[in-house]
Order: sequence, then C-alpha cells, then structure tokens
Amino acid sequence: MRRSVLSLGLPLLLAAGCASAGSDPTDGPSSHRWEAFDQRAVEVAEAWRPGAEWRTGYVPLQGSTVLTGDPGFTPETEAAFQAGWYRAQVPIPPTRVGDVIRFPDGTLTLPLVSADEAYRQLDQGDPPPCPGRPKRPGLPTPGPTVEPGPDGSVSSAPLTACLPLTVTAVTLGAVPVRTSRGEAQVPAWLFTVEELATPVARIAVAPAAVTPLPEPSAPVRPAPDGVVGAQDLVAVDGARLRVRLGVGACDTGITPLVRERPDVVVVGGGVTRLTGECIDLLKLEPVTVTLTAPLGTRPVLDVLTGAPLSLVPR
Repeated sequence: MRRSVLSLGLPLLLAAGCASAGSDPTDGPSSHRWEAFDQRAVEVAEAWRPGAEWRTGYVPLQGSTVLTGDPGFTPETEAAFQAGWYRAQVPIPPTRVGDVIRFPDGTLTLPLVSADEAYRQLDQGDPPPCPGRPKRPGLPTPGPTVEPGPDGSVSSAPLTACLPLTVTAVTLGAVPVRTSRGEAQVPAWLFTVEELATPVARIAVAPAAVTPLPEPSAPVRPAPDGVVGAQDLVAVDGARLRVRLGVGACDTGITPLVRERPDVVVVGGGVTRLTGECIDLLKLEPVTVTLTAPLGTRPVLDVLTGAPLSLVPR
C-alpha cells in the first residue's frame, strides 16, 4: 500500500543513467547500482497480462474532468476548480444521447450521460461562507478594512475568493483522452465558465460503459531497498514522460529509472536512504525520463505495484 501524500511541488530532475529498452543490465556506469530495479522491472513487465477489453473497450488512463486549453487561472479560480465549486446560470439539459469514441485503431459507440448528470459529477458542493470576500472568483479583492471607532485599525491582508465558478453554457463536443488504445477523441460535455478562458470538459461516457483498469500483478517479494515507485504520470510528450515518484522525506540521490520494452514501459526511481531517524512522510518528486521511441499505446507501469499509471495533468 502506498503511503499518504503529504508534500507536493518538489523540483524537477532530469533522468540520468536510466535503464532503457533493450539495454544490458551489466552495461553502463549506473547499471550496477540499479540492477535491483532492472530485475524487478523485468518481472513486472512479464507479469503484465491485460484482458481482451484492454484492446477492444474504453479504458481511460486519466481523470474524467479535462481542461480544453489554458484556462488562465488565478489563485482564486484554480482553488475553485480544484475544489469542484460550480454554479449553473443556464438550464442543464437532462437528455441522454449516444456517440462514438474515435481511437487510432477504430471506433466504438457507447451510451453517454446527460449534461445534467455530467454537471452533477463535476459539481462537488458549495464553498464555505466568505463574508467580505469577492463576489465570485477572479474579481478584485476588497480594499483595506477599517474597524469602526476613532482608533479603528486598518487590515490589508489578502482575501481569497470562495465562491463557485459560473457555468454560462453547455455543449456536447469531444476532447483528447489518453486510453489503453492510445489517445482517443472522446465525447464530453463542454461547460463554458465565465471566469475561465477555456471550457471545462466532463467526459460523457456512461460509467457502466467504462472498462476498469486491470488488477496489477506485482512480484510477491518485497521491493528492493532504495527502489521507489511512481505515483502517476504528469505529462506525455512523444518519448518524454514526466512522472511523480513517491519518495521519503529524507531520501537523497533521487534518480528516475525506466525499463522500456516494445509492449510496455516500467518506471520508478532509486534513492539513498537516511541511516538515522526520519519522519515517515511520502513526498511526490517530479522527474523526467526519455524513452528510445515515442510511448505510443504502450502502458506505463509502476515498478513496485505493477499498476498502469494514469495521467494527472498539473
């Protein structure tokens, strides 16, 4: 089981000395140090046996809420987006429809949820009360507050918007989604938000039509000492992957590692553990690895659990 994430936003590291597809574990200056990673990565890759629906169904490898471009976030609007605070200023239609997902290798027709159902999935509740703060995200904060009385003090502390994003229109469209069959064009309800520069999309495929991720098959033996797992994918750009490793609070020498094969990619990292006492916290360390070929439709597996990683854009 992975430890709870308690710290984010650490600096980016460039991959160095990573094992790559077709490399010899005994070749290279860092290969001896990370031989344990290579051995486990090979076991994880050979154990990867997804069912037929991995290539025939709809298996999304990212979340159901998608930004369609640069939203032009402010701190206030980003907080509202992350919290799922919305308010609808237009009627949200309850009509259900069906539509086609377009994969690189073909199409698939699946039932969709209505815009009303998608909005209810998107909206995560109301923000807490915030008297004296902006009337909606993105508006300027009020000026200094003067307490009543002749000796009233002036407060100029910054205030944070805590009201929902305003939905002013909704249409059915399609957005690119990373799936088990590569990047697909997937039907989505596009919600125009007054405070953002681009719509917020909610994938419209009915939950019952979504194929769940296969159960991972990790080696039964404990993970090698000094080898850490990958928590998720931050970005995929051809042959470059941005991954977040789960490292200890006192780990040093953090090095991203990758084992590349024609059918699968296994990622993780190597660290140097502190010999003394250290607080038991998990931190997310963003790193970059470069493959010898574009990722394409290959799944990216965590070296510790064998689970396929989902894309969580940051």
